[in-house]
Amino acid sequence: MKSAAAPKKSGMSKFFSALAGKISSEEFPLLPLRDIVLFPQTIIPIYITYKPGIAAVEAALKRDMRLFAAPLKTLSDSEVPAAGDMYGLGSVVRIVQYLHLPDSSYRVVLHGEFRGSITSLKKEGGHALVRIAVSAAAPQQLPPGPEKLALIRSVQKAFVRYAEYSKKVSTETLSTIEKTENPERLCNIISNALFIKTEKKAALLDHGDETKRLETLLETLEMENEILGIQKSISGKVKNRIDRNQREFILNEQLREINKELGKENTEDEFAELERAIEEKYPGEEVLLKAKKELARLRKLQPLSPEAGVIRGYLDWIADLPWNGDVPRADDFGNGESEPSPQAPGESLVRAEKILEEDHYGMEKAKERILEFIAVQELSSGKSGALKGPILCFVGPPGTGKTSLGKSVARALSRRFVRVSLGGVRDEAEIRGHRKTYVGALPGKIIQSMRKAGSVNPVFLLDEIDKLSSDFRGDPASALLEVLDPEQNNTFADHYLEVPYDLSRVLFIATANSLHTIPYPLLDRMEVIDIPGYGEQEKLSIAKRYLIPKELEANGLKDAKISFKDEAILSITRHWTMESGVRGLEREIARCARRIARRAVENGFGQTGKQVKDYKKAIKADDLEKLLGRRRYKRDLVFREARVGVVYGLAWTETGGAILPVETKNYNGNGELTITGNLGDVMKESARIALSYLRSEQDTFKFRVKDIGETDFHIHVPEGAIPKDGPSAGITLASSLLSTLCGIAPRPGIAMTGELTLTGRVLPIGGLKEKVLAAIRNGMEKVLVPLENQEDWNELDKEIKSSIAVEFTETAFDAFKALFDAKKTSIYRKPRQKPAKKSPVRKKH
Repeated sequence: MKSAAAPKKSGMSKFFSALAGKISSEEFPLLPLRDIVLFPQTIIPIYITYKPGIAAVEAALKRDMRLFAAPLKTLSDSEVPAAGDMYGLGSVVRIVQYLHLPDSSYRVVLHGEFRGSITSLKKEGGHALVRIAVSAAAPQQLPPGPEKLALIRSVQKAFVRYAEYSKKVSTETLSTIEKTENPERLCNIISNALFIKTEKKAALLDHGDETKRLETLLETLEMENEILGIQKSISGKVKNRIDRNQREFILNEQLREINKELGKENTEDEFAELERAIEEKYPGEEVLLKAKKELARLRKLQPLSPEAGVIRGYLDWIADLPWNGDVPRADDFGNGESEPSPQAPGESLVRAEKILEEDHYGMEKAKERILEFIAVQELSSGKSGALKGPILCFVGPPGTGKTSLGKSVARALSRRFVRVSLGGVRDEAEIRGHRKTYVGALPGKIIQSMRKAGSVNPVFLLDEIDKLSSDFRGDPASALLEVLDPEQNNTFADHYLEVPYDLSRVLFIATANSLHTIPYPLLDRMEVIDIPGYGEQEKLSIAKRYLIPKELEANGLKDAKISFKDEAILSITRHWTMESGVRGLEREIARCARRIARRAVENGFGQTGKQVKDYKKAIKADDLEKLLGRRRYKRDLVFREARVGVVYGLAWTETGGAILPVETKNYNGNGELTITGNLGDVMKESARIALSYLRSEQDTFKFRVKDIGETDFHIHVPEGAIPKDGPSAGITLASSLLSTLCGIAPRPGIAMTGELTLTGRVLPIGGLKEKVLAAIRNGMEKVLVPLENQEDWNELDKEIKSSIAVEFTETAFDAFKALFDAKKTSIYRKPRQKPAKKSPVRKKH
């Protein structure tokens, strides 16, 4: 038998040697594989979506359906791999089935034939062609010897242990491996079934000698078995620890019941401490019952359960909130002051007035309202919080000190101060919170700020309340209705707390730049206090008293002898800022201070040179361009000379007032009115009303056009990129149309404002102070103001009223009389029988 078998084996060896020589001269399309290693005698379906693989499959389909599949070291979807991009080992595979998909990719079923290593590679078109050296030994014809058989048995046993650890090997694969005694086939099937990294799998393709390959495979299996065994051991320890925690919980519950039977239930624990902390806050019966109910649930839960963490967090919030009376705490009262000692009646009012005057210039209405509240609070039995807190809303342009006034109010009232910015808030849960069943749920901003304040009666600033938004998540403005209603906020319901919370003793202060975007139900709950813009003299005083000392100290010039001349400060406000507030003025003064500090250091002043207190500098108007650069702002579009059809209105914006020039031209047509300048619907209606009014009065005026019905008009308001709207330009539009129709230029240096009705009445307007300041800033000599705004004019500062003349108008004829010079050219056909009532005139001082 041996002698017969030997020649047969020798013949097969010669046959494989000849086959290897033939294959070494044959070229195979290269199929680069990503994270896959194909072994001989295995069948695997794969999708090929990358360009080099698709090109290789198409080349193989044109040849003999065979490819050389090699795993890649570096991944690439578009480039043909080079020799260094692969491990150099692979398998010759045959395409058993293939399916060409609509996206040009392929689904192929590949059958591995034998192993090989790349000897040469060349690129051809979109793929590569390789020559290989066969790595597989000739098929074994004789049974393996005892040593090799023992190695095979060891590999099979190691793989069985691997299958027990991993739980990922099918029973069919296990059965096949147990029955296989061919070393080459055994290595291929086991290598294919292992869940290991690509580089380790690629190493199992190596070795032409069966014994070496079996030893390499056995070493890999033993290593994986050791790792999996350690993982199993760690998992078992973790499970035992969890079981031990559960056991301790059960034993603790039993011990608690035993202590209860023995009368030892007063043993202190964390739950008792938490319950005592809640009771010490005196939260009220309803809150206390809810807290005790949740605490009872917490005692029954396992410490590591998710629900226990939710309930514990909820109870911590209950314990941390202020419920009844002030919580003593060494923090500040809005501006770094400690809590004041009790004062005699009347002293608190004097102290509050002093603080408000120290911190802010002007703002008389706001200061009076705060002092009234303090006085009423003293008369209400002298108990802090006995009076329901008012809901105030400070409305004014940016930079006028609304937010800082809230801090000063907290100092004046000796209360703690908290601030919430509402700009951009669009989710109702930001106000009311989420229900605690949600993951990561928290109370809303109101309750969070109350815990931060640690007091039941803080000064609560709702900043930028006009910037609230709404979307599919709810309307936060509607959620604020309960917060800002003194009749309802004593039982404010936060979704997270699920119990009422008393906000009635909180002093709420809201700030806004405009009232137009605040919903009316919310606006109705607030007491609106206007914080108007500052005039030039007010800005001068603020700069000298507050801004300049602050910026000199901030820039290390506190001890230096630096002074700003009045004309320099006024020049900054006119030519480097364009605002109603003082925020821009503060920035420009800070720029000056920094430039001065730099020059002081360059001149040898500082810690190692001359003393800063010896540095002197007086800033004049002529020095500003050197310190701040060229002027940024000029006056609005105002012509110094009179022009037909050009008049000047006054507009209010969120950043202050502005001059609104209006230009009108007429030409032959059919009575159409063209309006340009990015105007809103209300302003367009005002233009139509003005034209209709003048048509109704055409027998009164000397129109130069023959037929107003055959004349087209074009009204334009310059600076068309800026949106404009509102009814207060009605008298301005009518005056511009009248000047064009009569061909008479109005008096220069006059600005006007007022809503015009169809019957010629001039109705009152808002924002008078900002509009008058804009007229003064642009060099106007007189303003025409509706008669019903006379009280608003009287409330203006003396500096503003003395800077410009005013004439009050009740009808359109009053405005026309002030605007057109009757001595030079009359606009009327004949003297009017019933002249308008003479309006009071205040001339410029």
